Amino acid sequence: MFSTQSTRLISSQKGMSLIEILIAITLLGVIGTFVATNVIDSLREGEAKSSKIQIGRLAGALKQYRMKCGIYPTSDQGLEALVDKPTSGRECKRYPPNGIIEKLPNDPWDNPFLYESDGKTFVIKSLGVDGFEGGEGWDADISSEDL
Repeated sequence: MFSTQSTRLISSQKGMSLIEILIAITLLGVIGTFVATNVIDSLREGEAKSSKIQIGRLAGALKQYRMKCGIYPTSDQGLEALVDKPTSGRECKRYPPNGIIEKLPNDPWDNPFLYESDGKTFVIKSLGVDGFEGGEGWDADISSEDL
């Protein structure tokens, strides 16, 4: 069925040695680690940019609130004042019936944004990847003061 030439060709081919297989697996591991690191860094960078964009949009909504009401919502009123008319503190007679925004967003890590205000100035903050105050690198807080 097989000619002697094809039988010799098949029997003369060697497989890969154990060392060659280990080298190939090691190279694949190194390349995979490099690719995974770059993908994770790109993801984290995108999340940080998204958080900054959301903080910028909330800051814009707070400025609209100030145009209507004369002051920013206080810390006690919180960012919720952008969605529903505040029931405490200084009354806003020109508050829009449907609110300033429809819904409060969470940061990219699904945590609520922190808000502090005395009515004259405000700070909006995301606690970053770790969800705790402070931190460095990807765990660093993102604040409207830094934008």
